[in-house]
Amino acid sequence: MQPIPYLFYTGNCEEAFNHYAKVFGTTPTFMRVKGSPMESEMPAEAANAIMHASLPIGEGQIFGSDDIGPDPGAAMAGCNVLITGPDTATSRRYFEALSDGGEIRMPFEPQFWSPGFGAFTDRFGIRWMIDTESAGG
Repeated sequence: MQPIPYLFYTGNCEEAFNHYAKVFGTTPTFMRVKGSPMESEMPAEAANAIMHASLPIGEGQIFGSDDIGPDPGAAMAGCNVLITGPDTATSRRYFEALSDGGEIRMPFEPQFWSPGFGAFTDRFGIRWMIDTESAGG
């Protein structure tokens, strides 16, 4: 069993997952409201919204969706997506690409537990922590 983060967006899930796909060199899959069994239950303006997205990252994956309900949830205050790169160059690349246009909460730099770690909220409102495997220096 492996937990999978499920991320919610305010109408830009597809843009976010396409950005993440470029960063990690993978391909997202999308299911839209249009053509789904839920289409008749949703407002017409939600037809192109993402009902479900998935993106493989390494041996794991993330899921996502546009939060199209009547009461969209609050931002991710108590949760972060953690990615651990194999070496500092890879981790720094992830950090720089994902944090571009976002808000850096902790710059990417060596820590007592890691040769490279940083934290930020990306431009889509998702909180990330990027770490580096200790042996990867």
